[in-house]
Amino acid sequence: MSDLSDLIDFDSLLRADERALRDSVRSFVDREIKPNIAGWYEEAVFPLEIVPELAKLGLLGMHLKGYGCAGRSAVEYGLAAAELEAGDSGLRTFVSVQGSLVMSAIYKHGSDEQKAEWLPTMARGEAIGCFGLTEPTAGSDPGNMATFARRDGSDWVINGSKRWIGLASVAKVAIIWAQTDGGVRGFVVPTDTPGFTATPIDSKLSMRASIQCDIELSEVRLPGNAVLPNVAGLKGPLSCLNEARYGIIWGAMGAARDAFEAALEYSKERFQFGKPLAGYQLTQQKLVDMALEINKGFLLALHLGRRKDAGTLQADQISVGKLNNCREAIKIARAARTILGGNGITLDYSPLRHANNLESVRTYEGTDEVHTLILGNRLTGVAAFR
Repeated sequence: MSDLSDLIDFDSLLRADERALRDSVRSFVDREIKPNIAGWYEEAVFPLEIVPELAKLGLLGMHLKGYGCAGRSAVEYGLAAAELEAGDSGLRTFVSVQGSLVMSAIYKHGSDEQKAEWLPTMARGEAIGCFGLTEPTAGSDPGNMATFARRDGSDWVINGSKRWIGLASVAKVAIIWAQTDGGVRGFVVPTDTPGFTATPIDSKLSMRASIQCDIELSEVRLPGNAVLPNVAGLKGPLSCLNEARYGIIWGAMGAARDAFEAALEYSKERFQFGKPLAGYQLTQQKLVDMALEINKGFLLALHLGRRKDAGTLQADQISVGKLNNCREAIKIARAARTILGGNGITLDYSPLRHANNLESVRTYEGTDEVHTLILGNRLTGVAAFR
């Protein structure tokens, strides 16, 4: 499967098994997602009926080993993320929340019992998870979270609020991060526990084919073994966020590529002043600029993926990819919309939908500003967060 934006024979840098995995996900997206996504987006629904198919493709916790997970490489996960987000950011976000956040938290930090209970059913898509970190007053500064878990005998009791929590209203299990007398800890919380309430956030202008929720935790009582035993402090949630950020590096370029392809095809078919838009110099400049950034973005993603597979990827390098590729992807989607003219503001075409979604993607898992300061610290040795 050739990409219309590929100017450098990117496929030659991939192994046959990597291309095969990418092509299988692309076929699924072309067959099941693209014909339906405009309706789902307009109606603001996430199609839960596709979850079993995502599981059959081995995409849920696909980078984890054992427990029914596919054990795929970081590069394969990235290629899948790009194809999913070419369909819609909400689709890639589902796979990211399920695998990179919730399943990764249990896999990295959970007990053997927690892993055995949740990972196989989540890999099969029989249980959906959510990851409760962000709060109404603590987004970029998770260390300032107000949610608190206190000991009561052998139990834990949690009170607090979380916001912008993907999938919470359809989840069977939540990973909730809370302050304790011993610092930040993570808890495995079945969502049918009394006192746990998830309410979808309506009236969104972005990520409409996705589920984000407010969570209220009111005297949520859990047994002592609900805590994730193998981590304490913010390194727990941040280790999971880095998994999700890595997927975004690829996913954002998938959205950009799809927006570019929509604009390219339109420019060949739309005639103005006696010739196709593709025949005008200003249009060709836009197309070339978009294609160059897509090629560079995928090269960056692949380089970081190879480093991740080799065990040499550093956290600040993830910030390089997340900041650059989100920033460039939203520029590409907006430029693609200009080629479509007035027709580009309808759901008949993907660029403005992608641009709207990317406003969320560039915000979650670390805003542009946060990643800029991470890299500023890397370059100067001076932390500027406060």
